[in-house]
Amino acid sequence: MRILLTNDDGINAPGLNVLERIARQFSDDVWICAPSEEQSGAGHSLTLTRPVRLHKHAERRFSVSGTPTDALTMGLKKVLPAPPDLILSGVNRGANLGDDVTYSGTVSAAIEGALAGVRSIAFSQVYSKEGIGDEVSFAAAEEWGPKLLKSLIDVSFAPRTLVNVNFPALAANEVKGIRAVRQGFHDYARGSVVEGMDPRGYRYFWFGLDGIEHTPGHDSDLEAIADGYVSVTPLQLDLTHDASLAMLKERFG
Repeated sequence: MRILLTNDDGINAPGLNVLERIARQFSDDVWICAPSEEQSGAGHSLTLTRPVRLHKHAERRFSVSGTPTDALTMGLKKVLPAPPDLILSGVNRGANLGDDVTYSGTVSAAIEGALAGVRSIAFSQVYSKEGIGDEVSFAAAEEWGPKLLKSLIDVSFAPRTLVNVNFPALAANEVKGIRAVRQGFHDYARGSVVEGMDPRGYRYFWFGLDGIEHTPGHDSDLEAIADGYVSVTPLQLDLTHDASLAMLKERFG
């Protein structure tokens, strides 16, 4: 089985090393094509206004000067000798839960894989506020990632779907299990905007990552993580709202 790995935290991210160790438990035909630098929050963006550079670091290990979507596209079209059987994206440093999946480069790389007709899974490691920089622990992902992948390895995904996985911010032995849940939604828009002053006296603004409340009780990824479970959520790429479509068809004939 050929597996292609990518992420949005960059080619040197610790989470990518975790993902590679997970993948190598299932195959020795593992390829990596990831962004050269961190691309968190890049979403499903594609670089169109400047050239994209491809750099080979080692056998089957490449980086791309662009977004996760760029990296996945280059991996499929320029790096691999034949299409992969599976695409894994991550392990992201931080949660990709609820409506955050629309911002996520990690999830978007898996979206691009799904569009290409390849089974694709996004992995993210939630961390507590105490997690700083490279001190973030990937212990839950390291332990539970292989268990989860073993259950999904032979599952046939429906066309234009992917699976989004989040590991709770717990020690591996404290994780309660795995839950298949729906995508949740936060109660209000993104967090704070932090204002500062640069050394030259100009104001700058930095989007904060404050916690966002959500309403519990919807059997969602947000509740699963809060309860100490690994969340597994199937996502579809058809964003059409059928009820509204029926209403608009009546209005416009």
